[in-house]
Amino acid sequence: MSFPGAQALEALRAEAYQGFLRVIGRAKDSGQLREDFISRDLVLLLMANARVLRATGDAAPDAWRRLVAWMIQSFQTPARGPLPDRPEDAALYEAMRRVAHGMGSSKTGNRH
Repeated sequence: MSFPGAQALEALRAEAYQGFLRVIGRAKDSGQLREDFISRDLVLLLMANARVLRATGDAAPDAWRRLVAWMIQSFQTPARGPLPDRPEDAALYEAMRRVAHGMGSSKTGNRH
């Protein structure tokens, strides 16, 4: 997400995003990360982890560690098959906005 009304926060967001891009690039260059992994995939992973953190809270405060381990291992090379199409940028932005405001969609399933 961007924060055009909060310059300091926007600068931190942009810096973090550039850091993500460098980490992704280094992981691909080292042969450890699938070539089809894109920066938007990291956004999806962060959103998933945020929901796990919210859901597990004090009841299972370390549950996120297992999810992150699964994520890391699933994106390592060699790729085990092609990925589904990535979400459109506008749809992903809307999903990020909903997560940020705690308004997840009640719809489930895949849209084709």
